[in-house]
Amino acid sequence: MPSPTQNAKAHDTLKHYFGHDSFRPFQWEIISESLNGSDVFALLPTGGGKSLCYQLPAILNDGLTVVISPLIALMKDQVDGLEANGIHATYLNSSLNKTEAKKRYAKLFAGEYTILYVAPERLMLSGFLDDLKQWNVTRFAVDEAHCISEWGHDFRPEYRQLSNLRRLFPEKPFMALTATATDRVRKDILSQLRLKEPKTFVASFNRPNLDYRIETKQAVFQQILRYIQSKPYESGIIYCYSRKATENLADKLRQSGIEALPYHAGMTPIKRAENQEAFIRDEIKVICATIAFGMGIDKPNVHYVIHQDLPKNIEGYYQETGRAGRDGLPSDCILYFSPGDVAKQLQFIADKNNPKERDVATTQLRQMVHYSESSECRRKVLMGYFSEDWTEGNCGNCDNCRNPKSTFDGTLPAQKFMSCIFRVQQASGFSVGINHIVDVLLGSKNEKVLKWRHDRLSTYDIGQEYRRQEWQAFGRELIRNGYIDQNTENHSVLELTRKGKSALRERSPIVLTQPSVANVTKIHPRGPSTGGIECNEELFTSLRALRKELASEQGVPPYIVFSDVTLREMARDFPIGESQLSEISGVGLAKLEKYGEAFIEAIQAFLDANPEAGIEDLKPSY
Repeated sequence: MPSPTQNAKAHDTLKHYFGHDSFRPFQWEIISESLNGSDVFALLPTGGGKSLCYQLPAILNDGLTVVISPLIALMKDQVDGLEANGIHATYLNSSLNKTEAKKRYAKLFAGEYTILYVAPERLMLSGFLDDLKQWNVTRFAVDEAHCISEWGHDFRPEYRQLSNLRRLFPEKPFMALTATATDRVRKDILSQLRLKEPKTFVASFNRPNLDYRIETKQAVFQQILRYIQSKPYESGIIYCYSRKATENLADKLRQSGIEALPYHAGMTPIKRAENQEAFIRDEIKVICATIAFGMGIDKPNVHYVIHQDLPKNIEGYYQETGRAGRDGLPSDCILYFSPGDVAKQLQFIADKNNPKERDVATTQLRQMVHYSESSECRRKVLMGYFSEDWTEGNCGNCDNCRNPKSTFDGTLPAQKFMSCIFRVQQASGFSVGINHIVDVLLGSKNEKVLKWRHDRLSTYDIGQEYRRQEWQAFGRELIRNGYIDQNTENHSVLELTRKGKSALRERSPIVLTQPSVANVTKIHPRGPSTGGIECNEELFTSLRALRKELASEQGVPPYIVFSDVTLREMARDFPIGESQLSEISGVGLAKLEKYGEAFIEAIQAFLDANPEAGIEDLKPSY
C-alpha cells in the first residue's frame, strides 16, 4: 500500500488540481491499489467520481495513462476539464483532421501528455499498438466497462478486442470502471479483460440526492410541461421511446416557450453533435432523446430526468436516471407509466426473430413493470436488482415512501383472476396470457374468446366491478407476489404456482394495492438532507451568468469553468479574497489563477450593492 508520504501527496494533488479536500467513497482505496500496480475493478454509481480514480494516479506517476472510452463527446469533455485544471491530456479519434492528429502524435512521442483518451476501434489497429509501446504507458483504464459484456444493456462488439491488450502489455496494471452492472456482467468484465487477481470495489447503488417517482400517464405532454415550467433555470433530459416522439415533444415544448431540442440516432452526426453541444453549453435547457443519448455525457448540472415512455429494462433506466444530479444536488427522476406502453413493447418483443432475445427482453420488461407498479421503496427495488440490500426502511425520497400506496382486502378479485386461469386451462388444455384472462373476466366477445368457447366458462363476465387496466394491474401484482407464473418461454402465458393453487383452494386472504387514479407531478420541498446547498439565489444567478460568459469566450461548456455546487458555495460563503476562494470545493490552483479575480470581483460588487446580504452569516449564534 502507498506510504503515508504518498497518501499526503495524493491529498495535496487532489486539492491542487481538483480543488477538493477529501475523496469520495472508495476513491482513495482504488487509487491506492492502482498506485500499487494492482489490477482494479470499480463499480461506482454515476456521479461517484470514477474519472478521478485514474486521473489522480496518472498525475502522481510518470508516463502515460491510456483511457479507453466509447464516445467522442466524453473524450472532448474530459480533456477540456483536465486542461482547465492544469493537467496535460489529449484524445485521438475520428473527429480530428490529419494536421491536428499529427500534432498530437508528435507530442505523444515527446512524452508531453499525462492522459490519452482513445476509442477501442483505434486502439486495436496494429500500427497504433506499436506506437503505444513507445509512449511509456503506465496503466490502462477501461471506462464504461459493461460495454464488453453481451449481458450488459449497452454491449459493443469492438470492446471484445480489448482482451488482446493483456497479452501485449502483460505487466501494466489495468483498471475497469462502470456505473452499472449485474453480478453476471461483473464476472464477464473480469473474464473478458483478463484482469489478474483484481482488487474489486463495489460502491452502493444508492443515489441519496435522487428523488424517484412514478406517475400515471395521462395527458403526458401537459404533465411534462407543467413540471418543466416549475424548473425554469434547471437543465433536464426527457427520454422517449421513438425518434418521432423526441421530435414531436421538442417541437411542442418550443411552441410552449421551452428551449428544447431532439436527439436520436436517425439524425445526421452533425445535427446530433450540434444539439448535444447546445445542451452541454446551457444554450438550451431540455434535450428530448432516445436512449442513443447520454452515455459519457459529463454534464453535472442535469437536475431532472423524465421518462415519457416505459424503459425496456431496469439497468438502462438506472443508468439514465443516474445522469441527474451528478453534482450531488437534489434532482428528480420521473417515469410516466401506462399499461398501454407495456402492450406496445410486448408487441415489439413478439416481432423479434430470435427466441432467446424474446425471452431476455420479456423478462427484462417484466422486471421494469414490477418496479413501476410496486408499492415498495423505489430504492429497495432498484438496489435489490443489483444484489444490494436496502435496510434503512423509509428512504423519504421516493413516491412510495413519502406517500405509501393504499392497500385493500383483494381476496375476491384475486380469487376471480386465479379461478379464471384455472378454468381456462381446465377447459382448453392450454394456458393463455394476461390480456386473454382479462377479456374473459370482462365478458369480451372477441374472436379468440368465442373461438375457444371461453364465453361458456363460469368466470366469464364476472369482473365488471373493475376496469381493464385495473385487472391487468391485479394480475401483474399476483405475478409479482408469487401466486402466478408468467412463462416467458411460452408466449408469456399465465400458470398458477403452488402458492397460487393453495391460496385458491383455501381461499387465503390476499392484500392488493388499491387501483391508482391519475396523479399530478408535485414539486417537493428540498432540504440539506437530500444534498441541497442553501445560498443567496440572486448572487447564484449572477455567478451563473458570469460563468456562461467566460465559458463562451473559451468555447467550453459552463461546468468546465465551475460546477453548480462550487457556485452555490460561493453564493453561500461570499469569498472576497483568493485564500477564501481557494477553500471553496472545486477551486484548484489552475482555476484560481484563471478565474479567481473575475469571481471575487463579482462577489464584491454584489456585496457592495447588497451590504446586508452576508450579515446573517456573520452574526454570532447563542
